[in-house]
Amino acid sequence: MTALAVLLMLLAGAYLVAMLEGWAATGRLRVAGPALSAAALLGQESIVPRRPDRILFEVAPVLLLVSAILAAAVLPFGPSLVIADMATGALFVNAALAYVMVALLMAGWGPDGAYAMVAGWRFLGQLVGYSMPIVMAIAAIAMRAESLRNTAVVESQAALPNALYQPVGFAVFFLAAMCLAFLPPFDLPTAGELAGGVEAEYAGARLAVMRLGRMVLVVTLSAAVTVFYLGGWHGPLLPGWAWSAIKTLAVAAAMLAAGRYVPRIREADLLAWWWKLGIPLALANIFWVGVLLLVVK
Repeated sequence: MTALAVLLMLLAGAYLVAMLEGWAATGRLRVAGPALSAAALLGQESIVPRRPDRILFEVAPVLLLVSAILAAAVLPFGPSLVIADMATGALFVNAALAYVMVALLMAGWGPDGAYAMVAGWRFLGQLVGYSMPIVMAIAAIAMRAESLRNTAVVESQAALPNALYQPVGFAVFFLAAMCLAFLPPFDLPTAGELAGGVEAEYAGARLAVMRLGRMVLVVTLSAAVTVFYLGGWHGPLLPGWAWSAIKTLAVAAAMLAAGRYVPRIREADLLAWWWKLGIPLALANIFWVGVLLLVVK
């Protein structure tokens, strides 16, 4: 029952995120918009490129969706609303989401198209940039909680959320999450100048699965920000799952809206900023948390 409840929450969250993405792009909030778009895609002919690597081409959309669901499986949406409360849950989130990069590389290479291939390698460049800062931010979270168990991370924020305890780590993780979800201004893998990038050669049901995987990925990363930095299910009056849902949707809306006001960043600049600014800030955050722990204790 817990697994079914979490899966339904992910699907409902993906639908709401699709609505929010449409609002962020057009300024109009269409309740039936995602359903109509999905119906249109499912009714569209699934065209296959002339010389694809068929295994990579077919598996990539499914792998993107599965990696997002696996990461969500260890995120607690309530005190008992978690599929697997693993002792290394915080690291498992990062490990599961590493397959997003694999899925996008497969989606880039599989169709044997130039635009898709360039887009896949672009995402690999993003990974080189954000991968170390995101792990270092998780390390600082584990230092305060004295555990990698995600329920313990939430409990450690009962008095003060990590967003206030370590704001630099929050900023680093938030931006890294936007990179991982390839949201604007980090949407290099789906850039317009590449005619849709990794999605360029997909159509019909395959494209529907690819876009569903991306929406679930945004929900999962927003839930990770909620668990790691916003106190998870903690909040007054409402039940825990309701607070988790509210915070997750608020983070997703912030992710979708923030990048619309910033121009897209070049690959070289993105890597330079992460390595010259992101990693030092993540190290400074670890030092800050260590000092706080020594002073408090």
